[in-house]
Amino acid sequence: MIQVRRLAHATLSTPDLDKQIDYWTGVVDLRVVERDARRAVLATRLGQEAIVLERGDHADLTRIAFQAAPGSDLASMEAALSKAGLSHERRSDITPAVKRALAFSDPKGTVVELFSECAFHPVTRTEGGVNPLKIGHVASRVTDVEKVANFYAEVLGFRVSDWVGDHFVFMRCSVDHHMVNFVRYDTPRLHHLAFEVKDWSEIHRSCEILARNRIQLVWGPLRHIVGHNIAAYHRNSDDLRVEFYCEMDLMYDEALGYWQPRPWHEEVPLYPKRWPKETLRSAWGFGSFGTFPGYP
Repeated sequence: MIQVRRLAHATLSTPDLDKQIDYWTGVVDLRVVERDARRAVLATRLGQEAIVLERGDHADLTRIAFQAAPGSDLASMEAALSKAGLSHERRSDITPAVKRALAFSDPKGTVVELFSECAFHPVTRTEGGVNPLKIGHVASRVTDVEKVANFYAEVLGFRVSDWVGDHFVFMRCSVDHHMVNFVRYDTPRLHHLAFEVKDWSEIHRSCEILARNRIQLVWGPLRHIVGHNIAAYHRNSDDLRVEFYCEMDLMYDEALGYWQPRPWHEEVPLYPKRWPKETLRSAWGFGSFGTFPGYP
């Protein structure tokens, strides 16, 4: 089995490349590390690539990249993919930081780019935007949650963190509560992208930055129950939902198998479980904008 360790970056199609570059640099405070007429690669100020933008006829997630465990060689990962019956190909220089990768499609049709070695870009000073620490997770709408969850567990080594009913699953590949989540919908597409910020004060600051740029929140600030992260959501000009969050549950020891105890947990220790389908989305109520349309 392949052992994924980190969500590396997400590739988004966009009908307006320039406008999206302005958003991701001016509001989110990522920086362009490579650009041509059809594509731009953006990294955090701490040097990790996070978003790739490509011209397309509509906005959606087209590819998702993961870093495998150190020392994983392409040949062994190719063997694992072949054993799983997956067609795949080798790709070179998919971004400035990633020289060699494998590409294949997951059951929902998203191209997965898998690599084990990458470089960091130089650390740079913030220019006044949100300045996230990293891309934290990618949530997708899928028609068969169980099928996609099994694929990510059996092929890529993800572990199930929690279920809400039988329609919403959260999965981890590191200490973070989730790096991917899948929710049942009739039409597959991106649900939201999430970026970790330093702390609750940075959530506050991010909301002020959004307001200065005439971008309203669509949900939050709130504290989720599943994952317990504090979060605030908005939509960018491509109508993609973006979350800024902090204080997500952490599991430092897989053998112990519980989330690090926090005062706001419903039980201590808190183990992964299947929450009732009517579990509230927020411990603080629904937030200042009412229920979140289309959420879970």
